[in-house]
Amino acid sequence: MPEPDPRPGASGRARSDSITHHDLCFGCGTANLFGLQLELERAPDGGVEGRFFVKQDHQGPPGYAHGGVLAAALDEAMALLLHDRGLRAVTGRLEVDLRGPAPVGAFVTVDARVESAEGRRIELVARARGAEPEALLAEARGVFVRPAA
Repeated sequence: MPEPDPRPGASGRARSDSITHHDLCFGCGTANLFGLQLELERAPDGGVEGRFFVKQDHQGPPGYAHGGVLAAALDEAMALLLHDRGLRAVTGRLEVDLRGPAPVGAFVTVDARVESAEGRRIELVARARGAEPEALLAEARGVFVRPAA
């Protein structure tokens, strides 16, 4: 049986393999009804992968996710990857290329990987895909910065 989640803000329910910040986080919080409720797990290659469901509240153009929602999901995936590794860092730069629309009522899969880390600077990449694995919706590059000691 999994052990209770000891992280601040955790609900007290048993911790699964999902990686989260806290229950009210916009990106990954399960108690944030308007958030993404992004479900992420460790990937065999050292990155993270998971998915979120595009809700009506995530719309930009009618019937499709707002581009900022995809950007938030990619940023969250990169942040959670570092969080899971015990690294405290914040987004310093985020570049997103939107490649295709994400329809309301569909799942979007995301993955993130570390590309390099030197000193306080960590560079990551992330992707969002639609229902078909080859349906690339967005790509992101992020630079995260660890606070000065």
